[in-house]
Amino acid sequence: MKSLPRFFVCLAAALALMRAAAPQAATAPAIPPDADNFYRSDKLVMEKVTFPNLYKMEMAGDLFLPKDLDKSKKYPAVIVGHPMGAVKEQSAVLYAQKLAEQGFVTLAMDLAFWGASQGQPRNAVSPDMYAETFSAAVDFLDSLPYVDRGRIGILGICGSGSFAISAAKIDPRLKAIATVSMYDMGEANRSGLGHAQSVEQRKKILEAAARQRDVEFAGGEPAYTSGTVHELTPESTPIEREFYEFYRSPRGEVTPPGMTDKTTTHPRLTSNVKFMNFYPFNDIETISPRPMLFITGEKAHSREFSEDAYKRAAEPKELVVVPGAGHVDLYDRTGLIPFAKLTEFFRSNLR
Repeated sequence: MKSLPRFFVCLAAALALMRAAAPQAATAPAIPPDADNFYRSDKLVMEKVTFPNLYKMEMAGDLFLPKDLDKSKKYPAVIVGHPMGAVKEQSAVLYAQKLAEQGFVTLAMDLAFWGASQGQPRNAVSPDMYAETFSAAVDFLDSLPYVDRGRIGILGICGSGSFAISAAKIDPRLKAIATVSMYDMGEANRSGLGHAQSVEQRKKILEAAARQRDVEFAGGEPAYTSGTVHELTPESTPIEREFYEFYRSPRGEVTPPGMTDKTTTHPRLTSNVKFMNFYPFNDIETISPRPMLFITGEKAHSREFSEDAYKRAAEPKELVVVPGAGHVDLYDRTGLIPFAKLTEFFRSNLR
């Protein structure tokens, strides 16, 4: 295995832009006191579930139900998707629990090729299959007698925000769509943050991925790209530090079975270029009149993507900018995440 860190997790920011920041100490920042990624609620029942997607791959999720749920009645449901390169235990399970505490049936999903969901090779990139993960989750929820088929929403965190939009464009069963710290994984890989990556740089990445296909076809070692750095140096950028603090520390580190800490968060180089053909915001206006909510941090390096999606979307839509919050802050900082706003959005639109 080899790692080729071209971009950055969630991912794919241009290194030229990131390196512009002044060097800092090589030590990791302190974990915020309100960071609670591994929150566990005593008000809920959790069940690990699996079910097939359209292509007969087994998808895996954690289903959360309020302990006082009456299964003779029908309830609204919300599907929650994790950040790109992560697994459901990173951010998605936290959000799913917080919403389930408010009376929703919630399902935190592992995307195809990640976590406990099937798909080979592991860590493969397939935007179409990621969107299919969410449609398969609707199939599963539709089969539950206590879920109201007409009241299913979706929440995508980071890269899953763009996959949720992609799914909603072709699956009208998703009645309300919310995103948090969204990345447009297509634009991030094509152009980088702030459009700092040139077309020539893009072409070099495509050439490297094409050469690597030849290597792997001949039985060579797989190569990985982007993802979270494994150590900090005085030259580490603020964005590298931000992700390292979550993914490489007790704050949010998770190594799924069958993986190692050297491969977590890292997509396969050969398939990561599939993002170059991914345009989730094209035709986003066709989701209307289903409502959309975009939540981003005031200081988030990814803020441009939520603002772009909001600009393109048709009504009803809302953009919420969380004061003082960065990108990763909205993964797990319960003192900053606007759970009340999310509850209001889904409660109002899944009536």
